[in-house]
Amino acid sequence: MAIEIKAPAFPESVADGEVATWHKQEGEQVERDELIVEIETDKVVMEVVAPETGTLTRILAKEGETVQSEQVLAQLEQGAATGAAAPAPAQAAPAPAAAEDDAEGDVPLGPAARQLVEEHQLDVSQIPGSGKNGRITKEDILKYLKERDSAPAPSPAPAAKAPASPAVPESPVQPSGERVERRVPMTRMRAKIAERLLDATQSTAMLTTFNEVNMAPLMALRSKYKDQFSEVHNGTRLGFMGFFVRAACEALKRFPAVNASIDGNDIVYHGYQDIGVAVSTTDGLVVPVLRDADFMSVADIEAAIRDLGVRARDKKLTIDDMTGGTFTVSNGGVFGSLLSTPILNPPQTGILGMHKIQERPMAVDGQVVILPMMYLALSYDHRLIDGKTAVQFLVAIKDLIEDPARILLQL
Repeated sequence: MAIEIKAPAFPESVADGEVATWHKQEGEQVERDELIVEIETDKVVMEVVAPETGTLTRILAKEGETVQSEQVLAQLEQGAATGAAAPAPAQAAPAPAAAEDDAEGDVPLGPAARQLVEEHQLDVSQIPGSGKNGRITKEDILKYLKERDSAPAPSPAPAAKAPASPAVPESPVQPSGERVERRVPMTRMRAKIAERLLDATQSTAMLTTFNEVNMAPLMALRSKYKDQFSEVHNGTRLGFMGFFVRAACEALKRFPAVNASIDGNDIVYHGYQDIGVAVSTTDGLVVPVLRDADFMSVADIEAAIRDLGVRARDKKLTIDDMTGGTFTVSNGGVFGSLLSTPILNPPQTGILGMHKIQERPMAVDGQVVILPMMYLALSYDHRLIDGKTAVQFLVAIKDLIEDPARILLQL
């Protein structure tokens, strides 16, 4: 019985997707709920699994092709392959495969594998294939590159060449003279990120205001309770993001304009705080959302951020995780950033940037004291938020962080 394998149903905010990677090839046996193909959209990578156990008989959408919501991607013949039937397609397959991949020295290559071969200029004859009929898959090439890079460099060769030209001084410049360039297509997600960032700078009146916060009280609180916090909350680590998200929620309640958005000629004031948290992944920056963050405790926020971060790195985020958000918090300090101007995430009108904690001499009651200080940056859309409101909002966050009890008492 033939079964159609379709692309997921995309939400209204996602127009289409692109076939990223086929994990199974035509003729291969698949198990129920086994990953078959990944579809990359503007926001997330969506996984398509096998609806039943059977044989993948036909692939209708190749890697790199654009597909629509619920478009048929492949056909699956339901039922486990029998011992007598399995060898038959295997014997008939080599001839067309070799003809199709004649440009690669008669070694069968998938589209993703071919791209990696071209990028790294690899000799395919040196790569063992694990796919059907010796087909080299993307995973085979990644494994080969990993083993090649981790292999120790041979030492006998330089020792043998050294005596051959003792009179020639050693040059600090590489003698090859090659100027290598590598061109790779931008991923769909990376292209969308670039488009949104460019749109934010061109379609908003973005301005950034700065302040600095003394982190000593919060660091002392964290140092005192972090072990007990982790023990009580099932291993959840006590960080700074939980306090900053809570502080942002309290400040947003006091200054609703920072929690609003512009829709045409209308201003939409949100009566809730859905906080986006910027997370860095290998594919670029993503901003999953903490729903109703104003009702979450510090422990709830820390646990949720950790879960979102793990799922972002594993490409397990859903469209729902990425949509919405009324305000964003970005922590560039984890990468060592001392000061930056974060870019708005439209249609939001504000984003808070945290930075590296660094000890600096500060004047306190006429005395110079060394304190752990952090620069805070608030980028905002000046079309909606006045400078006075932006400064007062940032000062409110500063006051809450410098006296964490205010967060709990909502002062």
